[in-house]
Amino acid sequence: MFDLNLSSSSDSSVDGNEPLKLLVIGSGPAGFAAALYAARAELAPVVLTGMELGGQAALTHMIENYPGFPEGVGGSELGELFQKQAERFGTRTEFETATEVDLGKRPFEIKTDSGEYKAHSVIIATGARPNHLNIPKEEELTGRGVSYCATCDGWFFKDKKVVVVGGGDSALEEALYLTHHASSVTIVHRRDELRAGSILVSRAKENPKIDYVWDSVVTEVVGDEKVASVKIKNVKTEAESAIETDGLFIFIGHTPNTELFKGQLTLDDGGYIVVDRLMQTDLAGVYAAGEVADPHFRQVITSAGMGAGAAIQANRYIEEKGL
Repeated sequence: MFDLNLSSSSDSSVDGNEPLKLLVIGSGPAGFAAALYAARAELAPVVLTGMELGGQAALTHMIENYPGFPEGVGGSELGELFQKQAERFGTRTEFETATEVDLGKRPFEIKTDSGEYKAHSVIIATGARPNHLNIPKEEELTGRGVSYCATCDGWFFKDKKVVVVGGGDSALEEALYLTHHASSVTIVHRRDELRAGSILVSRAKENPKIDYVWDSVVTEVVGDEKVASVKIKNVKTEAESAIETDGLFIFIGHTPNTELFKGQLTLDDGGYIVVDRLMQTDLAGVYAAGEVADPHFRQVITSAGMGAGAAIQANRYIEEKGL
């Protein structure tokens, strides 16, 4: 697992001491990529890990689409490598969660359960969490047949049967992607028509590998070591049945982790932080990277790239301000 190499919160820049040049909130690919670039620029960044060290990527059993790993790499292993590389250049990793943020003060103030940080610049990389069905066995079998990312895990279901839950653009895009690997894809949707755009709907309906179960919801995942089937219920007739499947892919939206920043930064209709092409928010010195500001791609590589860009801009900001 991760080599935390944690330092004491009594170091400078905590609890009223000298402000940090840069604080990174979040420890996924975006957070540690930002820390790496910032550390190499001698900004001495501190990363607040949050509750999930390594972010959502660390929960993925195997990542096979990150460049440089032709045989694939475990999500937790990749997170550990990100961390070690960032720390090599001077990043300090703190196993703490931001509980309160005040971006109206200069320097910015960020509170955790154990203290308070002050920083001249902040990179927000708190990510987004996939919405869950909250049904029996969903959590237990996540990573063992239950997935929230077809691009990440689709290859593992080559020539196997999968079930997709959802009826929007994301669900259809992921279902179509899964047809490149799976032998069959069954879309379960609680309505009698899809909510996705007409082009995606046409493509999906023309694909011979895709079938549909309308007016239905998945009520339980069945399996011991891995997914074996799912139970479904018709919302109109209340009839119950089961579908044998090797995988359950859930695409009912994502929720960005932006609760701390509401009322302080501009968010879009989905709750994602609005940034420009330079990862800048509408508040000078505050940047956002990764899935907290990306409702479209949600990939490890794009998150890392956004983190690198945010750090480059933060460094320019620090230099321009003479901080």
